[in-house]
Amino acid sequence: MKIGIFGSDYQAGKQESIKTLFDEIRFLGGKVWVEAGFYRYLSGQFAYTPEIEGVIESDAFPLDMAISLGGDGTFLRTAAWVGRREIPVLGINTGRLGFLADVGTNEIVETLEEVFRGDYLTEERSVLELQSPLPQYGSSNFALNEIAVLKRDTSSMITVHTHLNEEFLTTYLADGLLIATPTGSTAYSMSVNGPIIIPQANNIVLSPVAPHSLNVRPLVIPEDYRIRLKVETRNGNFLISLDGRSAVYPSESEFMINRADFCVKIVKRTRQSFYDTLRKKLLWGTDVREVATN
Repeated sequence: MKIGIFGSDYQAGKQESIKTLFDEIRFLGGKVWVEAGFYRYLSGQFAYTPEIEGVIESDAFPLDMAISLGGDGTFLRTAAWVGRREIPVLGINTGRLGFLADVGTNEIVETLEEVFRGDYLTEERSVLELQSPLPQYGSSNFALNEIAVLKRDTSSMITVHTHLNEEFLTTYLADGLLIATPTGSTAYSMSVNGPIIIPQANNIVLSPVAPHSLNVRPLVIPEDYRIRLKVETRNGNFLISLDGRSAVYPSESEFMINRADFCVKIVKRTRQSFYDTLRKKLLWGTDVREVATN
C-alpha cells in the first residue's frame, strides 16, 4: 500500500507518536511518501529523517491513501492536496478537538493494522465550489467544511444579498455568512449556533455570523441548490474564506456557490461512528460537573 503523510508544523511532544506511525507502516509493508513541508519540519525540528519513497512537492503523487497527522485544520489542508483524486484520507489527531482527525495517537498501531487488512470504511463527504469572476483561488476554489463570507478589519457589518436557485431569499446584515456542508456543521457553523447535520444528509446550512436582527436564523437547504451572493461593505472590501484559506474581494462582488462534482473520501474505523464522535467530542450524556472536577 502506498501511503502519503501530511502533517502540521506544530507537533510538540508528539515525536514518539510520529515515529510509531512511520515504523508501523514500514512493518506492515507499506511504502511512504511525505509532503515536502512536513518532511522539512521533521528533519529540521526533530532531526528525524524516516525512510521514505519520496517527497510530495507537486500535484502528482501515486497514493492509495493519505494520512493527515495533526488536527482538523491539517485534515482540511490534506483534503485540498488530494482534491479531485478522491484518495481516501485518514485523520490521526495530534491536535485538539478533532471531528475529522478522530483517530487518537494511542490507536495508531491498531488502526494501521485494520487499514492494511482492509478492515475500514470510507465515507464520501460533499464539497462546495466557489465560482467568481475574480479567480483568487484558481483551481483550488473548493471547501470541505465551509465557505465563509466575512467582514474585514472594521466594526461595520457587511450586506449579503442572497438568492437560492435565482429566487431571492433575504439580505443578511451581519459580520458574515457561512455556507457549510454537513462536514462543516461541526466546525465554524456550530460555533455560531448552526445545526449539526449528519454526514449522510444531503444538505447545506446557511449560518449568519452575529446578524443585526435576532430573528434571522440558520437555514438548511438541499445540497443541489445554487446559491448566488452579492456582497456590499462600507469598508470597500471583504473576505471570502475557503476552509480557512482567505482572499480579499471588493465590495459589490457577486459569486455563485454550489456542490462540487467530486467528493472527499474519509477513512473511518468500522467500529467508530459519527454518533460515537459526537458523544466523545461534545461530551453528550456526560455530567459536565464531573468533567470539571477531574
